[in-house]
Amino acid sequence: MDPLKALADAERKPYWLDSPAKPEPRPRLFGNTTADLAVVGGGFSGLWTALMAKERDPSLDVVLLEGRRIGWAASGRNGGFAMATLTHGIANGLERWPEEISTLERLGAENLDGIGETVARYDIDCGYERTGELNVATEPWQLEEMRESIQIAHELGIRFDALDADQIRAEVNSPTYIGGFWERDGCAMVDPARLAWGLRQACLSLGVRIYERTPVRNMKDIGTGMELLTPQGTVKAAKVALGTGVFQPLLRRLKHFLVPVYDYALMTEPLSADQLASVGWHNRQGVGDSANQFHYYRLTADNRILWGGYDAVYYNGGKIKPEYEQRDETFVKLAEHFSTTFPQLSELRFTHRWGGVIDTCSRFSAFYGQSHGGRLAYAVGYTGMGVGATRFGANVMLDLLNGERTERTELRMVKEKPLPFPPEPVRSAGIQMTRWSIAQADLHQGRRNLWLRTLDRMGLGFDS
Repeated sequence: MDPLKALADAERKPYWLDSPAKPEPRPRLFGNTTADLAVVGGGFSGLWTALMAKERDPSLDVVLLEGRRIGWAASGRNGGFAMATLTHGIANGLERWPEEISTLERLGAENLDGIGETVARYDIDCGYERTGELNVATEPWQLEEMRESIQIAHELGIRFDALDADQIRAEVNSPTYIGGFWERDGCAMVDPARLAWGLRQACLSLGVRIYERTPVRNMKDIGTGMELLTPQGTVKAAKVALGTGVFQPLLRRLKHFLVPVYDYALMTEPLSADQLASVGWHNRQGVGDSANQFHYYRLTADNRILWGGYDAVYYNGGKIKPEYEQRDETFVKLAEHFSTTFPQLSELRFTHRWGGVIDTCSRFSAFYGQSHGGRLAYAVGYTGMGVGATRFGANVMLDLLNGERTERTELRMVKEKPLPFPPEPVRSAGIQMTRWSIAQADLHQGRRNLWLRTLDRMGLGFDS
């Protein structure tokens, strides 16, 4: 089918958020209030922080402030891959913190276990499936890189099952696959919006006060705590946890470390029984291909296919605008790539198309810190891997705010900051040069040009 025809009826809204399960908004904050802990941001980062703060200490008075609706931004627009990795993959973690990689992998696995336990404990209906992820190769050079990853995983005791072309096509049938591996234990699939709404309800059940449509406009240190200023009220809190991602930071220093990168996705109509049989996919894994510009895709509960990735777009100047959430050039490209990957589904139509902004930092995994005498903590920079890792980040923030020395807070990964991005216009020029170079690498058997090799040496080893 022509990609324009396949996209003709696709609604311009995130599929996950377009659901009758979406709860009614909580009231805005009117007037002044106080709290032991104020959490800013109603995505996964803020929700996990508020929930686990109450689980640690039920007597704590916790307020969560969300500028729009719970889960409306990255937490409700992603692919729903809850990954065990805290470091954006073993290779990235091994390059940056080789002496900690075993610990980081163990903590990541425990963190993913914790997500599953929370989903079960609070009976959160979010389609949680611990199916793992297939990493598929479509070019010979990708197989070479995979072999090293599989060997390292085995040495660390992580289950990566190598699959040849026939074996991987028996899992998911695409003529483009030439091999890959199944990361058996490192990924759970979720409906991310329903997970956010379920965490919201869990917070409310423990007594967290949630105010939606209550953006925090400013913040003041009042000596004994922090004062958060909203359009119709204030919150005075002894401690504050920031979970605002890449949006205008209340802590000015963070803008030097974060850039907004837009990611885009499509959702198909439900597959018929015959269409699903033509693809296989009996084990319902998440799938990611292995180019620098990669696609990610998965089945939903009603057997649609979410198809996203490839284009990671930085708009010069680093602005965040609603109109950037729709990019027809990328949607057409994604539709064409879908047909190449699954020619047997060429008549399938798309029902939704959308984009969202990722909080990207130069090390591709979250960083953490404190300010205002330890009264404020933050965790940001998840770079597209936040569905799972935000729970770990929330625990780090709570450890820091409580002044606790834990295994988490003693990690070099937690203590260190990424390299900052240069100011504009150098920032935009560098990012666009990087995007072009990544595309060229994919066209030339993965060979990285001088620009990418220089970034690698600087610890800025960009992929998409």
